Amino acid sequence: MSGFPPRLVVATKNPDKLAEVRALLQDLAPGVTLVDDAEWPDVEETGLTLRANALLKARVVLEATGMAALADDTGLEVDALDGAPGVNTARFAGPGATYADNRAALLRALEGRSNRGARFHTVVVLAEPGGAETAASGVVEGRITTAERGDGGFGYDPIFEVEGITLAEMSEEAKNRISHRARALTALVDRLTTTGNGASGLV
Repeated sequence: MSGFPPRLVVATKNPDKLAEVRALLQDLAPGVTLVDDAEWPDVEETGLTLRANALLKARVVLEATGMAALADDTGLEVDALDGAPGVNTARFAGPGATYADNRAALLRALEGRSNRGARFHTVVVLAEPGGAETAASGVVEGRITTAERGDGGFGYDPIFEVEGITLAEMSEEAKNRISHRARALTALVDRLTTTGNGASGLV
């Protein structure tokens, strides 16, 4: 048993992230039904940490829908930029930035730098009716390339390299075996299975 509730809402309006979470949960929690027609207000991500933002989104969606909500927040932490963009990963090039805008901004920020180490860090939170909240995280280490490679994935995947290959050059199956989001959701399943449902407060 995965420990997930039988029905839940994935608290994102990003279709790329939703597709990835759906694919991952098909393997990790095959009995769970994802509710596709739920509605909730836009959430301003004002948290200072990934965990705070994930918790904020999960709570808003739970309150709006009355159903268990699974939220995540992901940050790209670049060593040469002292951990930036971090919580501002989706907005690195400014409000309304596209994936391409953000990649271009990051490559410009790293021009001439030899230290290109980086990591993707995802925090996931499951908020359930009755007050149970469970969190887990996942990290994948890599480096920022000097140019884009590959046409798969989304976001920063074309410039994030793991052991010589970018996430955008990997098949969906290969990426889902090693990605930060896959690791976070696997850790969440492990935590839910170990603790069981119904505990109140954030674990």
